[in-house]
Amino acid sequence: MAHHVNSDNCVGCRMCVDACPSGALSSKFNGSILTIILNSELCTGCGSCVDICPFNALELVPREEVKEFKIEIDILRPEKIEKKKYYMIARKVVDVSYCTGCGACTVCPPNGIIWKDGVVDFPDWVKICRDCAICIKVCQRYNSVFKSGVGEVIEVKGARSKRFKGQDGAMVSEFIACALEMGIIDTALMVSRDERWKPIIVHVKHPDQLKSERITGTKYSLAPVLPELNKVIKRAGRLAIVGTPCIITGLRLLQKEIPLYNKVKLAVSLFCMENFRYSSLMEFLREKNIDATKVKKFDIKKGKFIVEMVDGVFDCPIKELEEHVSNGCNYCLDFAGVDSDVSIGSVGSPDGYSTVLIRSETAKNIYDYMISKGYIEECEANLKAVEKLCRFKAKKALRKEEEGV
Repeated sequence: MAHHVNSDNCVGCRMCVDACPSGALSSKFNGSILTIILNSELCTGCGSCVDICPFNALELVPREEVKEFKIEIDILRPEKIEKKKYYMIARKVVDVSYCTGCGACTVCPPNGIIWKDGVVDFPDWVKICRDCAICIKVCQRYNSVFKSGVGEVIEVKGARSKRFKGQDGAMVSEFIACALEMGIIDTALMVSRDERWKPIIVHVKHPDQLKSERITGTKYSLAPVLPELNKVIKRAGRLAIVGTPCIITGLRLLQKEIPLYNKVKLAVSLFCMENFRYSSLMEFLREKNIDATKVKKFDIKKGKFIVEMVDGVFDCPIKELEEHVSNGCNYCLDFAGVDSDVSIGSVGSPDGYSTVLIRSETAKNIYDYMISKGYIEECEANLKAVEKLCRFKAKKALRKEEEGV
C-alpha cells in the first residue's frame, strides 16, 4: 500500500505526524512554510495517518512499493488568515455561555484550545490557529445538535451489581468490568476525584480498580473526559468512556469526523439533569460551611441536593443551587444520553438499583454476559419515570431559552 496525497485539502495540522507509530512522518518549518515528509523505509502502511486526518488529505492506495512524498503548505496564506473558524466558535458558542463544556474542541491539532473547569479558552490563537475548522465540526452547540427524549432503546432493565459498591447499584462499574473481562475494551476512561472532590480522569484497565470509592459515585462537576481522550487516542487500544450526555454527543461528532475515534467501543452515559463547574460547587459548599474533604457522597433525589458527610447529612432544595449550574446546561435537552450504547441512572428503579437503557448490540451482549455470570440482581424498571424527566428537562431548557438565560 502507498499514500495518495491531496495537498489542496491539507491544512498543516500535523495530526498525521503525531499519529504515526513508526516515525515515518516528520515535519519542519521554514518561515510560514510547513513541510511534511514521509520516509518510505519507516512506513509500515498501517494507515494511522489516514484514519486521523479529518480533511481527507491522505489515503492509502494499492501500489507495489511505498514512495516518499513531501507536502509543502503555507499556513499563513491569505484565505487562512481571513476565515478564522475559531473566531466563530468563540463568538457563537463560548462567549455567549452556550458551551456545554464537553471539551470535544480540544482536539485542536496545534493545541490552541484548552479546557479548565468546564470552560474552554483560546490562548494565543491569532498566532497558532491554522483554520482547519475541526473545532466547529465537533461542536454540538455550533452545529445545533440537540437530542431529547428517551431515544432508541433495545431493552429496559433494572439491576444492581452483586460485586461492586457504588451509586445506585454500581451498574456503571459492572458494565466496565464486564467489557474488560470480555475483551471488548482494554481501557476505560472514567472520572475519579481527589480528596476535595475535584474530578480526575483515570485509566481503568482491570476490574479491581473499580473497587475504589473515588471512582464510584457521581461527582456532580464537569469533567475533562474528552480532553483526556484527545490526548490518548493516537496511541490507545480499545476504549470505553463514561460521561454525561453532552460528552457522549461530543464523542459521536469526533467519531463522525475522525475515524481514529472509532477506537471507542463502548460509550456509557449517565442520566443528567444538570451539572456544575467544580469551582462553583465548592463555592456553594463553603457558603454552607461544608468541608469538602469530609464529604462521602453527593446525590440528587426528589428535588433535593443531598450531601452525605462523615459527621452528618446536609440537604436542600435543588433550586438553591440554580446560580451554580453550568451555563451551558440551561439549554440542554438530553436527560437520558440518547447517543450512548447504554444509559444508566437511578430514575425509574427502587433505591439501590439502576435503570439501564440498552441501546446497542454491544451493550446487550455485555448485559447478557453479566446475567450469565450471576454478577447482578434484577428488578422492574419504570421507563415512564425516565420519560417524565426527559420531558421536564426539555421543557425547562426551552423555557430558559425563551427567557434569554
